[in-house]
Amino acid sequence: MSESTKKMQPVGGPVSGTVRVPGSKSITNRALVCAALAEGRSTLSGALESEDTRVMIAALGELGIAIATETAGEDDGRELVVEGCAGKVPSHAAELFVGNSGTTVRFLTAVATTGHGRFRLDGVERMRERPIADLLKALRQLGADVRSENDNGCPPVIVDARGLAGGRATIRGDVSSQFLSGLLLAAPAAEAKVELIVEGPLVSRPYVEMTLRVMEAFGVVANRPSADRFVVTPQSYRGTDYEIEPDASAASYFWAAAAITGGRVTVEGLTQQSMQGDVAFCDCLVQMGCRVEHDRRGITVVGGPLCGVDVDMAAISDTVQTLAAVALFAQGSTRIRGVGHIRHKETDRIGDLARELRKLGAAVDEHDDGLTIHPGALRGASIETYDDHRMAMSMALVGLRVSDVVIQDPGCTGKTYPHFFDDLASLIDQQRMQHPD
Repeated sequence: MSESTKKMQPVGGPVSGTVRVPGSKSITNRALVCAALAEGRSTLSGALESEDTRVMIAALGELGIAIATETAGEDDGRELVVEGCAGKVPSHAAELFVGNSGTTVRFLTAVATTGHGRFRLDGVERMRERPIADLLKALRQLGADVRSENDNGCPPVIVDARGLAGGRATIRGDVSSQFLSGLLLAAPAAEAKVELIVEGPLVSRPYVEMTLRVMEAFGVVANRPSADRFVVTPQSYRGTDYEIEPDASAASYFWAAAAITGGRVTVEGLTQQSMQGDVAFCDCLVQMGCRVEHDRRGITVVGGPLCGVDVDMAAISDTVQTLAAVALFAQGSTRIRGVGHIRHKETDRIGDLARELRKLGAAVDEHDDGLTIHPGALRGASIETYDDHRMAMSMALVGLRVSDVVIQDPGCTGKTYPHFFDDLASLIDQQRMQHPD
């Protein structure tokens, strides 16, 4: 088997063990922005080492932010030391390469408007298809000079910055919560008060709550007169020492492994009090027939007979593909709702997911807001990953029970979890040591 593919081997029994996943990508990138804009030095511990965080660090470097990295150990992530710019972007011109990182392009487009000079943000081919028009529209309402270079509402983005004036802006909530998060992160560096009004339903709301909590950790408070209205006055982030939680989205794969194999898996370092909404993935597994245990060490999922469910996953849409993998092994159909926006992620996470599930033997109905999965007789297949890390990790789980599942381009997991397959193999080894042949 070439390095461009990964053939999964069925485990032949329940997967049981303990794993600690890397630091949260979402928290790492939010903390990097707050630290970059802060007065003084910040130290971020447990930071994720991945493609998405590397492009964020490199882009901040192009903006003149000094960031030193130190490896703290494979299990502990990196320590990042950030010299803040006190709300004044040092560079006056920069080309920012954002890869296929949605957080980087959306957060730094907003941050760049607070500076002075011309900035251009661009990424890979798929990034040039990902929508950003609603963010640009909101920034223009706040006095920014921003535009889509190709006038198609997608990157590359041109920012002719002269400071962000502030004021009142409306932002759609049904495409990406990252638009609102980017505006919130940049708002304290505006020249006047910023008031943001969310129009329509807000997808992935827990990620906005995460943004607010990270901002608070760096000394900035956003007032919230109502659920969909935010007010931020000019303030200074303060440099701080900040510890980053393990990634709950990454944890979902190992909880799903317990569900699929009827095993018992503990993910260390996550609790019910996590700021990451994706810990609620465990609630979906409970509905399907699993048991979840919480203690100081972490969150444990114990697999059981699985049944299909009808769930709204708008708040935890990064785990849709993971639940889809579990649904293949359930009795009855699974309907996933509220996630129409994931067609605009790294790939079309409805259409492309449906295509791969059908290869594995399921019947799948696509809907505007999600999909319905009807389990069938499962078979091996060569799974296309579409350069989507979550497609690779989720579909690999099917191979824990089904022979001849081959993952194309497994290296795409480097976007958020470079050592995923190593950690999965380590978990399987724990099971084999506990239950030798």
